[in-house]
Amino acid sequence: MIGYMAMPADFEFKDLYAKGQPVHQWTDAFRLKHPSMDPGHRAKIFAPFDALAGFGDAVASKEVLYEFRREMSEEEKEELNRRVGILYRLTWNGKLARENRASVSVTYYIPCGDKDSFSYGYRGQYVTVSGICRKVGMKSILVDETAIPLKDIARIESNQTVDGRGIFDSWEVGAS
Repeated sequence: MIGYMAMPADFEFKDLYAKGQPVHQWTDAFRLKHPSMDPGHRAKIFAPFDALAGFGDAVASKEVLYEFRREMSEEEKEELNRRVGILYRLTWNGKLARENRASVSVTYYIPCGDKDSFSYGYRGQYVTVSGICRKVGMKSILVDETAIPLKDIARIESNQTVDGRGIFDSWEVGAS
């Protein structure tokens, strides 16, 4: 028997198979030149082998949970516009942005970019980025190195205080 199959009568390596696996003594010249490898280290040699290139990434991309974009009420839109205005006043030039260092957390919507996903084109996910607001432009807000389109922002929050009040409580958009 070879494994689970019957050995063919004309099997040319029948005598080698009958001898079994070679056994070397610890003092054997072969063993000294080629020591046994730990099974854990041996497994690491073959770990990077990927028979189906990209298959693991494709499976992982299917595990991402996408959702529909939430519609904001008029009050939420007004509050978001007020907060963007406050951030604009805090960062309208580089000097003010460096002085104020407005620390914010921005939650925004990213549409699904995986063309192979069922969610492509009509679903996405909400991501939160925290950092220092560097600039507020006409179409985007820059938080650290992340440019976020204004149309995708769902929420802006801050735990930073000015004179004991939150930065969104301490400023009025029309005030100078």
